[in-house]
Amino acid sequence: MPKMKSVKGAVKRFKVKKNGQVKRGTAFRSHILTKQDAATRRTQNSPKVVSKVDAANIKAMIN
Repeated sequence: MPKMKSVKGAVKRFKVKKNGQVKRGTAFRSHILTKQDAATRRTQNSPKVVSKVDAANIKAMIN
C-alpha cells in the first residue's frame, strides 16, 4: 500500500506548534493596507491558531 501524499497547499499555509496547535496566516495582509485601521493591522500581526475542529483535518493533510 503506498503512502498518502501530503497536500502541498496545506503544507505551505500551516505549521504545527510543539503543543499540537496549528498556526495559520491572516487574510488581507498582502497589499493596500492603507485603507485598514491601525487596530486591524495590529490584530492581523498577532499569531493565529486554527480551531480544534479544523486542526485534525489539517494535520491529516500535512501528515
